[in-house]
Amino acid sequence: MNILLTIPASFILGQIDAANQAAGGQQSQAILDYLWKGGPMMIPIGLTSLVAMAVIVERMISLRRRAIIPPKFLPGLEKNMSDSSDAQLDALDYCQKDGSPIANIFAAGLKKFGEPVERLEKHIQEAGEREVLKLRKYTRLLSVIAAVAPLMGLLGTIFGMIKAFQTVSVSADALGKTELLAKGIYEAMITTAGGLMVAIPALLGFHWILGKIDGVVVEIDQMTVEFLDTYTKPVAPKTENIAPKLRRVDENDDDEAEKSIPTTAASA
Repeated sequence: MNILLTIPASFILGQIDAANQAAGGQQSQAILDYLWKGGPMMIPIGLTSLVAMAVIVERMISLRRRAIIPPKFLPGLEKNMSDSSDAQLDALDYCQKDGSPIANIFAAGLKKFGEPVERLEKHIQEAGEREVLKLRKYTRLLSVIAAVAPLMGLLGTIFGMIKAFQTVSVSADALGKTELLAKGIYEAMITTAGGLMVAIPALLGFHWILGKIDGVVVEIDQMTVEFLDTYTKPVAPKTENIAPKLRRVDENDDDEAEKSIPTTAASA
């Protein structure tokens, strides 16, 4: 994670240096002035922005389709299932060597291959839930940053407003000089802007990552269903032999009927 944090930091510093050389230092100096005038709360806001950028970049790399569902995985699995005398063990070994999320899911199903379909589906579902948790790694952190960054900006604004009114209250020359108050408010609002500039990209990145994961999960689910339909056979339910029971009931009824005829004749 520390390596990832150095990537956006170096990028930002490089952009500042490039702007400083292009505009004679005026643009970068203005950016640094904004950061310094925002007060101490700009430090945690800046750190959260680096963390959010690192998480988004890391998830973009990890959630590539070829990393989750390799293009050659399914054809290789089907080949091992059809061209081998011991298909289950060969396919399981193939999945364990692959190591991708979809391979881990299929490996969990192949370990229980031969059991009833309901239990097999349960094992695959549990393995899929574990892999989804891995795919959602660090996404909760993005959600926290999107919620906390505006609050930190608001807190910095409140501190700035307190400082501005305190400056006006202790200044003997503050009467009629609104520029003293305006300057403090201007500096205080910078933290609010900084917090929102961090929260909005973090929130967008959070929902983009969840949407990417949902799309991959749907595709994996479709592949597992097709695999089960192809290589498993439903177990026929056990049916009771009802006909012999009916015949036994008929025979008993006939015996009772025969027994009842002499009884009736005797009574007559």
